[in-house]
Amino acid sequence: MRFIVRAIIPTEAGNRSIKDPNFIKNIQGFMENSKAEAAYFTELNGDRNCLFFIDMSSVDMMPVIAEPLFQMGAKVEFHPAMNMDELKKGLSAAIK
Repeated sequence: MRFIVRAIIPTEAGNRSIKDPNFIKNIQGFMENSKAEAAYFTELNGDRNCLFFIDMSSVDMMPVIAEPLFQMGAKVEFHPAMNMDELKKGLSAAIK
């Protein structure tokens, strides 16, 4: 199942993280280990945010995915997400 994993990095934790010379390498390592399909980085509500699109075979992967982000000082959210084909399939079943 595809999830958007949102890592919210509060300002103070983010300020410490970006000074770490390994920060980018750590993010890249996280993306490789989690097999992220895509990643986007933005500001939301005044905090640094990372949005990772990850296909998880089962929910027991949540701790494996979340823990490296927690170690960076992030708050972590998991949001199930669909592509267009999945939306069409779900809507056709819902309106029957």
